[in-house]
Amino acid sequence: MEQAGKFSENTTLLEKSLAGDERATEQLLINNTPLVRSIATRFVGRGTDLEDLMQIGCLGLVKAIRTFDPARGCAFSTYAVPLIFGEIRRHLRDDGFLKVSRTQKRLAARLCAEKEAMTKEGLEPRVEELAARCGVSREEAVFALDAVAPVRSLSETLWGDEDSPTLDDALSDPDEEERTFDRLALSMSIDKLPPLRRKIILLRYYRDLSQQQTADLLGLTQVKVSREEKRILAFLREEMT
Repeated sequence: MEQAGKFSENTTLLEKSLAGDERATEQLLINNTPLVRSIATRFVGRGTDLEDLMQIGCLGLVKAIRTFDPARGCAFSTYAVPLIFGEIRRHLRDDGFLKVSRTQKRLAARLCAEKEAMTKEGLEPRVEELAARCGVSREEAVFALDAVAPVRSLSETLWGDEDSPTLDDALSDPDEEERTFDRLALSMSIDKLPPLRRKIILLRYYRDLSQQQTADLLGLTQVKVSREEKRILAFLREEMT
């Protein structure tokens, strides 16, 4: 009920904002500040303070408010997420703030060494497995590896020859962008779930376990898992519409 109320309020404020109501725009910014913060925290440790990242992210939020089209048929937050991400990434890239701390460099080196060792063993290591071997969280591993990843130009060709498509061509597919936005929105919606429900989602939909297998691992009954799954899916549908 609370989420539905927030969605309804956003819709009303968006209509007023698009009609030129500055107070509605200000209230939209206030209402969606937690969304900006959740995204901005993912870039902490890259040379820019959280509050500065928040201000930059809010520029993306303003762009989302000004360009949102209700006819798209998606939730405002779904539309706003990639614009906020994009604004922060553009700032870090263009202003040369992609500074990598020694801690992140050391962690990235450890992760790469573990990846090489596992590959030699004939394994195909996932980020979760590398993180576990290094005693860090998946998020810490992702940030460390991303921080030391080389910057690539959008004009760079995919296969090294002049006739092959560029990275820009590959990234400009609108259907792929829509899928990317949906994945981002889904990921952020799942993050709002309580720990138990996140575990159920992980086991059922990422590890493809049955309800009974999930119940056995979590010490629950199959009926309990089934009920929780229905509540989870109802919540996610509401978040994504």
